[in-house]
Amino acid sequence: MGRRRALLTDTERELLEAEEKSDRYYQAVSRIRRKIDEELSEDLDILEKHHPELFEELCEAVEEQS
Repeated sequence: MGRRRALLTDTERELLEAEEKSDRYYQAVSRIRRKIDEELSEDLDILEKHHPELFEELCEAVEEQS
């Protein structure tokens, strides 16, 4: 099975890592913000309500990276 993405697509990763900030960079930033505000929030609600163990694992992973 191929590698799956978490939050960022490969293209979004490349755009964020690029030294030059193009229009595509700013579009990617906008898409990522929308994912965080809308999709991630909904996913977190579902995990918290229906699989608290996975929710805690995710919270711990985020805390470790902070």
